[in-house]
Amino acid sequence: MLTIHVAEASPEAAVLVDGASVAALGPYEDLAAVRPQARVRRWPGILTPGLLNPYGPEILEGTYHPDPREADEFGTRPVVGERAREIFRADPSRAGASARRGIQQLFAHGTVAVAGELRSRAVVDAVRRAGLALGQRPPNQPGPVSFSPSPLVLLPPLTVGGPARFAVFDVPDRPSLVRLGPATCVATVVEGRLVYRRR
Repeated sequence: MLTIHVAEASPEAAVLVDGASVAALGPYEDLAAVRPQARVRRWPGILTPGLLNPYGPEILEGTYHPDPREADEFGTRPVVGERAREIFRADPSRAGASARRGIQQLFAHGTVAVAGELRSRAVVDAVRRAGLALGQRPPNQPGPVSFSPSPLVLLPPLTVGGPARFAVFDVPDRPSLVRLGPATCVATVVEGRLVYRRR
């Protein structure tokens, strides 16, 4: 199915998606004229290539992301440090489910790629199935481990024929994204799939 994604503050940077790939890039009016049959998804803010989070291992292997049903036992916030290691040692099968919940949080922050060496087979499988790209860590690591690392690492521009992998943030421009952070994400698309949409 053909889908055009367009954001209000960047209508000149609309994306035509065909399956898992970018079929065309350009002003919304041009794409709509060429493919009038395409479904249109309109978003507030700006459309970007999405973010790389350099802390893949720390977030997906070194942090336990509790299931909401485990709130009484583990709370609702990510568990880190020795407590997380204890949880994984007690039940190694928790690694995959925890990583999947962590990936959903990454998607909610406009992250479409992670960096760092992943060692757990369960985590690698979760990343692969989710469609997250793997990238290189920046030479100078940003600040503390976070879903909103500082400084933000934007991926290179989208290309026609390349993977349909991008994120939309409810901000008027990129400087505002830097200032307000990736919690402003309203939509994340990976391999042409809408994997996150803010309610």
